Amino acid sequence: MPFEKPQKEWINWSGSIRFSPNSIEVPRTENDIVKIVSSAVSENKRVRTVGTSHSCSAIFETSDILVSTEELKGLLGCDGERLTAVCAPGMTVEEVGNAIFEAGFGMENTGHIDKQTIGGAISTGTHGAGKTLPNLSGQMIAVRMVTGTGAVEEFNMEDHPEMMQALKVSLGSMGIFTAITLRVLPAYQLHRVQYCASIGDCLENLNWMMDSNRNFCFYWYPRRDEAGIRTWNIVDDKTEPLPFGKIYKEYSGWGKDVLPTEHELKYNELEYSLDAEAAVGCFQEIRKRIKEKHRRMVAWRILFRPVAADNVFLSNSYGRDTVAITIHQNASLPFHEYFNDIEPIFQAYGGRPHWGKKHSLKARDLKHLYPQWERFHEIRRQMDPHGIFLNDYLRRVFIGE
Repeated sequence: MPFEKPQKEWINWSGSIRFSPNSIEVPRTENDIVKIVSSAVSENKRVRTVGTSHSCSAIFETSDILVSTEELKGLLGCDGERLTAVCAPGMTVEEVGNAIFEAGFGMENTGHIDKQTIGGAISTGTHGAGKTLPNLSGQMIAVRMVTGTGAVEEFNMEDHPEMMQALKVSLGSMGIFTAITLRVLPAYQLHRVQYCASIGDCLENLNWMMDSNRNFCFYWYPRRDEAGIRTWNIVDDKTEPLPFGKIYKEYSGWGKDVLPTEHELKYNELEYSLDAEAAVGCFQEIRKRIKEKHRRMVAWRILFRPVAADNVFLSNSYGRDTVAITIHQNASLPFHEYFNDIEPIFQAYGGRPHWGKKHSLKARDLKHLYPQWERFHEIRRQMDPHGIFLNDYLRRVFIGE
């Protein structure tokens, strides 16, 4: 049976989202979830699911029922011939990586942070850095879930390709995942190198660096006007060091340990994904604006990460190779004025906002950014006909209320 946490204020990782749900349910089994959803339908209540609360958008905020996936843990199976692994949705990306490593496997890619639950990371289009690597939802090839009617359904890429295109990045609006099947790789080792370079050299050599490294990103430091460059490549692959810049850190290890970065400080984020062809122009305009107006108050770096195109309906990389540009601000400092000034630049370049980060767009703005917007919502309404998974945030970005 599920258990219920005492009613209290729920606070997200960065501290910028605070709310008090009517109840906090912590299911231990799929059947627990069925009961929670069925009860919500009969009582006309809303349900939102939360993992580690790493999102800084209000995606999980609710005044009704908050379902925590903290007890939905465990590796449910591995298939060495098919190179697949089945995991529970409440496992963090770090926990998934460690569990499948014990079976000899590794995730294709992770983000810079691996503390999010695998269910939440997939559902919001969380990504890493690599021109040929899609966001984490690209690794999900099948899913078992409880829909908005309380029914248990299973879908996979082979038999239900369109449904999977809708489900992969669905913001928890179609149901609650109970088992996620991932495509995995044999465990692999990466060599990670970190450079300090001039921003001019970085931009001049950008295309070459993105093409020649398995994983690549750069940071721009506003106060120094310099770039920090990071590359990751398979150990023993013949990759030459950059002919410019200074190496200040390098090491090798298993992918699960080398791809993420430990973060002690907390922050809020604004991130948009741009068509790769427009990304440098957008970055340069943002750089100029920060130097003119925000440099004195902003010390946090700006992150530039390439991501491969995909065909997932609400993915930020739908139909185009993209670059995600991320603006940060320390969680203890004001961010509204800064983010509000930079966001129109992203929008002018046709950017798509990260679903788990700060943004101001509503449905009327978003529907023009996603070619399969209407088809996604047709499928969403089929999966959740009563709208029990729609909170205020989703009503704003999906319906425009």
